[in-house]
Amino acid sequence: MALNFQQVFDQIREIGAGARARREILDALRKRARTLFDSWADKTAELADKVERARQADSNLRCAIPLAGRLDASHPAPVDEKPVTLLAADGSQILPDRHAALLYSLVNVGAIVLETRSGRAPETFTDSNLYYADEIYTETGMLTEEAIEQRRDIAERKKLLELAKPADGPCVALTDGPVELWGAKNGGEGDYRKNLEIHKSVLSQMQAKNMTVAGYVDKPGADLLIRTLEIAGLADEQMKDIRRQHPLRGVSDRWLFSAILEPGCRSAIFGLQSSSRPHYTGSLALHFFYLNVGQAKRPSLVRVEIPQWVADDEEKLNLLHAALLEQCRIMGARPYPYILHRAHEIAVVKFEEKRQVEQMLEIELRKAGSELDEGSNKQSAKDLKGRSRNQSAGRAV
Repeated sequence: MALNFQQVFDQIREIGAGARARREILDALRKRARTLFDSWADKTAELADKVERARQADSNLRCAIPLAGRLDASHPAPVDEKPVTLLAADGSQILPDRHAALLYSLVNVGAIVLETRSGRAPETFTDSNLYYADEIYTETGMLTEEAIEQRRDIAERKKLLELAKPADGPCVALTDGPVELWGAKNGGEGDYRKNLEIHKSVLSQMQAKNMTVAGYVDKPGADLLIRTLEIAGLADEQMKDIRRQHPLRGVSDRWLFSAILEPGCRSAIFGLQSSSRPHYTGSLALHFFYLNVGQAKRPSLVRVEIPQWVADDEEKLNLLHAALLEQCRIMGARPYPYILHRAHEIAVVKFEEKRQVEQMLEIELRKAGSELDEGSNKQSAKDLKGRSRNQSAGRAV
């Protein structure tokens, strides 16, 4: 038996015994959060000033920046029947595995182009990039998972840029996840800095093509506005210890906006305060809003991340808002943009495809007379099937 179910069961019973007390604590925290939200709803300038003081105490602070207007603003679904070109890209990756016989990496990007109200079938595209030998190393060693994910994110946006035609009409380009390039937020040296500059260059080219660019975050876990409300409730002398101050921990942005936004409505727009903010300036400054893509009795809150050139353009905002709702309706009771779902399906590398790539690579290397390695003994043991271990003898039987 691989798992001690008795120990786990005992722990589960303890969790159940404490559930009511935790719920009472959470209810009290939610009440406090809602009180703060209501009391600061029309004091956005003052609240933004408090966020700035907190940022000066901790430049890595991650929260929402209130902008002009009310915190509790709600914008209904726009009536927009304009045809629009929808683009979506998603990616998957194979990481270098030192236990495998072949040391390589692969980034696969799937993309789809859909022209609404045209009657034409969507077009799909795939870009597959294999990295081998020196290509899987940087100045500091082998490519990390984070670095490969950055390459994937950049490849997704490059594909969207490539597919965007000269603007005959509006164009909305979607990716799954934030617009912010994760991991490069500290502006580190080497590969991180390079990837950040490439990413910003691609975004600038998207702006030049007049594209409406957005990142779609389903079931968001970053409680950015709740963090801002925590700051609102702090005295100035507590700001110096802001990193340890989490008086509303457990309350989520999704809960808060579920009570505010009717189905189809979007929230006010907020600026994004994070350690990467100094790197996204001017028209690239990152913003976001919340959108309820659910139904009356089943709200579903998502966060939509956008650059400033989209945030400042009411027409683009309405176009994006309407397009996301329409795409989510296609998926029925589990709303998610259909076009992003299709991009994901295209991008996924199946296990059989991975094995085929490895076989093709091995054959080509053998033909070239290359020296081939073997998988590690550890991996070989993991790959054993139909074996059990004699606990007393410690030997496979």
